[in-house]
Amino acid sequence: MRDGDVVVIGGGYAGVRLAKRLDPTARVTLVDRKEVFFHRIASLRAGVRPEWSVTPFIPYDRLLRDGRMVVGKAVTIDTAARQVVLATGERLPYDVVVIASGADYPEPARFTGVTAEETIESFAAHQRKVAAAQHVLVVGGGPSGVELSAEIRLARPQARVTLAHAGPTLLHATGSERAGRKALDWLESHDVEVRLDSFISPGNDFGTYRDARGEVIEADVSFWATGTTPNTLWLRLAGHGDWLSASGHVKVDRRLRVQGWPDVFAVGDVNDATELKITPAALAQADLAAHNIRAYLHSSGRHRREARLYRPQRRTPIIVPFGPADGMTLLPVPGGESAVLGGRTSVLAKAKTLMTPYMRRQLGYTAT
Repeated sequence: MRDGDVVVIGGGYAGVRLAKRLDPTARVTLVDRKEVFFHRIASLRAGVRPEWSVTPFIPYDRLLRDGRMVVGKAVTIDTAARQVVLATGERLPYDVVVIASGADYPEPARFTGVTAEETIESFAAHQRKVAAAQHVLVVGGGPSGVELSAEIRLARPQARVTLAHAGPTLLHATGSERAGRKALDWLESHDVEVRLDSFISPGNDFGTYRDARGEVIEADVSFWATGTTPNTLWLRLAGHGDWLSASGHVKVDRRLRVQGWPDVFAVGDVNDATELKITPAALAQADLAAHNIRAYLHSSGRHRREARLYRPQRRTPIIVPFGPADGMTLLPVPGGESAVLGGRTSVLAKAKTLMTPYMRRQLGYTAT
């Protein structure tokens, strides 16, 4: 016997994890506009190297044993009728609904269109541009910008590569000066030009860019790794703007419920539970939300569970690959600056495979 109807909106890292956790005990419907899971962690390399073009795509067909996957776009949550309304007009009844619509990333870490084929062609276009470019500009010195700069440098050793960052140090949002210095050392030792305190905006002409001092930079290709935008515009358009913070994230309480709505949860990049928008945090939220949803569905009777409170992830390692054979890992240390581990740990944990075998297993496939 299943506990109730749970509709999960969004098939990214948090949505997949949550749907899989609830599948044995609830009637789960996972809704996503994509036909396949998009392993975004592998997308930066896929945007540079042709042999990685198909790696980020994993079918959903083995994820759920009893639940179902619906390819479609959610346009509103009808809280009065307790239904999720799709763009097709289809209505999905729920006892609990979970917003896991994630965030939008700059290219090449973006799923383009609806099908994997459309995104593979987008990757191919980026690969051709990088292969032909004499100068590639990457804007943004966070983990994605550093990783992408390293991937481009290794793919195009003869090209000029510039990384421009508006902050005073690379990776400054991590709070680790050691990590910033290590990233800078690696990039400069591989002839990547790093410009710090350099805010960049597009110039008046195609292929030109201007910094805050008015200096013009010419580049054949540019990539902007300057942050993400939560995918919540659909909620605002549907009249749920009061659910959103000033930044557009869904406001949740410590049980990961939308404030004031015990049957509406939000997990992953889409909510305001933590500033640390990384995959381990999304997975941890999904696990806790799964427990709390089961507690809500079993709110009476002798098998009743107590809801748990979410504690933001503050000691989660952050791994920044420098291509498949090098990288660094930031390991938070209580009461002090994060420890910075070298290449071997980073390669084994992420850099070589970009966690692809792990995600394939999560979706019911073999590691290869």
